[in-house]
Order: sequence, then C-alpha cells, then structure tokens
Amino acid sequence: MSNTEITNMVMIQDKVTGKVLVQDRVKSWKGLSFPGGHVENNESFVDSAIREVKEETGLDVSNLKNCGVIHWLNNKTFDRYIVFLFKTSDFSGDLIYECEEGKHFWITVDELINTPSENQTPKYLPMFLEEKYSEAFGSWNDDEPWDIIYL
Repeated sequence: MSNTEITNMVMIQDKVTGKVLVQDRVKSWKGLSFPGGHVENNESFVDSAIREVKEETGLDVSNLKNCGVIHWLNNKTFDRYIVFLFKTSDFSGDLIYECEEGKHFWITVDELINTPSENQTPKYLPMFLEEKYSEAFGSWNDDEPWDIIYL
C-alpha cells in the first residue's frame, strides 16, 4: 500500500537585504532548505505553513504567495510526497537561530545556489523565483538518482 505525505515550504525574503532565510537541516532531508513541514488534519495549506514557520523559526509570517506544488513519486513503492510552496517578505518576531530541525540563517539566493546541499534545494528555486511554473514533478527511488521537471 502506498503512502502520501502533504507538506509545505516557505521562502522568507528580507525586503531590505534581499536575503532568504534557510534552515541547515540535521534531521530528515538534511542540508539547506526553507522552513516548513507537514500539514496536520483539519488544517489548511496556508495555516500549516504559517504554523510550521512559527514553530521552527519563531517568526510570524503573513501575505503568503502560492508558488505552486512539487509532487514527488517513488517509482518503486508509489509513495507520494507533495510539497506546497509559498513565499513572503512579510514577517515579524525574533528569529530562533537553532531548533531541533537545524540552524537558521540568512543567505543570498546566489549563495544558496552555489552552496552544496545534500537535499539539492537549489533545484526547487525556479518554483519560487520564476512565475511561469505551477507544478514540478520528480520521480525517485533509493537506488537511482532523481531529477525534477517543471510544468
């Protein structure tokens, strides 16, 4: 029987510096990533993104803009991993620089693109930065390299 996980990810960009907030994840899906997590039962996608950002970073975000969805399919087990993407420049509060998920810091988009990351987050950036895509699809399994196509 296959499983489906529904998650979110939020790119927070500082209006003044242009830098984005990243998390250097130490748990699952290790490496640089944007804050986010699982959608809980009886929770909207936007509400889950706002909650996850608050839990992980201490920041309150608002005016989230939908950047599309990334749909991963394990081509052996048929498990699905669906990631709803959002971005915002509207945030307040005091940043928590470290949580159980990892450390948080601000980085330029160019630095993010050029920083090696085990989870290859830079491959997600076209969804956040280019308004021409609404979906990305990736097929993977534990024995083969993966890639992603933008639709």
